[in-house]
Amino acid sequence: MSMTTLGIIGAGHIGSQVARQAVANGYDVVISNSRGPETLAELVAELGPRARAATAVEAAQAADVAVVTIPLRNYRQVPVEPLAGKIVLDTNNYYPQRDGVIPELEDESTTTAELLQAHLPTSKVVKAFNHIMASAIADDALPAGTPDRRALVIAGDDAEAKEFATRLYDQFGFDTVDAGPLSEGWRIQRDTPGYVSRRTAEELRADLAAAKRYRDTP
Repeated sequence: MSMTTLGIIGAGHIGSQVARQAVANGYDVVISNSRGPETLAELVAELGPRARAATAVEAAQAADVAVVTIPLRNYRQVPVEPLAGKIVLDTNNYYPQRDGVIPELEDESTTTAELLQAHLPTSKVVKAFNHIMASAIADDALPAGTPDRRALVIAGDDAEAKEFATRLYDQFGFDTVDAGPLSEGWRIQRDTPGYVSRRTAEELRADLAAAKRYRDTP
């Protein structure tokens, strides 16, 4: 089987940490940011021969699977054509003070991942890695079957894409809790019970069930 290439769009804390774990687990990585490949020289040197820096378009083209991990306000800058038909993991969260007010997220008529899915109509978007601090991607990783292993949530509309995300979580050291379709991704958005808290699968399922819409929160 040929090695899977992860195209990582966004090289901030989460993007860099996903890149480290991907390389450690035998993936090839093409990583990009908004400032240009030359600004990633140090990270790529650290990541080693499996990684290279590129533009966002090049990372999208090279990707077998893409990871979009940029400030949400920039989601429309994600290349569309090169990601057609591909699995895209979406780590984005909505912070109005950073992203500006996005009316359809304020009135909760959609979710962050559904915004990206609408922008990438033929890609297979899965919500992933949005509710863990970057450092914990390494620090909380445990082998499969370990008692009290941390779990992470996925949400998505495509079964194959969700299978990939589940396998990646397991390789990275986490159990998976499937929240259902993309539209259910709000259950692990900012300020919900499970957001950035270390949870087992059982605890996380309870958190998802207990999550309230912003409009229903006093």
